[in-house]
Amino acid sequence: MEKAYAVPNLVTPNKPVIFDDNVCNGCDTCVEVCMSDVLMPNPEKGKPPIILYPDECFYGGCCVKECPLHDKGAIRLNWPLMQRVRWKRKETGEHFRVGMLNPPPPNTRPPA
Repeated sequence: MEKAYAVPNLVTPNKPVIFDDNVCNGCDTCVEVCMSDVLMPNPEKGKPPIILYPDECFYGGCCVKECPLHDKGAIRLNWPLMQRVRWKRKETGEHFRVGMLNPPPPNTRPPA
């Protein structure tokens, strides 16, 4: 009997999601909720899923949001460079970005 292999399509320079192998338990919740079927279960039990089609990801974030270990850092979205929006508060020098874990409260000060 011949074996069939699935090999990731490496057409993009980055990965749409990044897994922490030490935290991810391979529950495959992200695989099930991914709307564009970017991920596939890892054949090794307890390992993070395989990113099979990275160029198909549209960065919806449902894989990250539904992960039961997201708060512990098992998975994070790796936004493309052009979509990484950052801003800085002049008063404190703090840097913020879209999609950060603990966003600051909104700025209620009226525009100048």
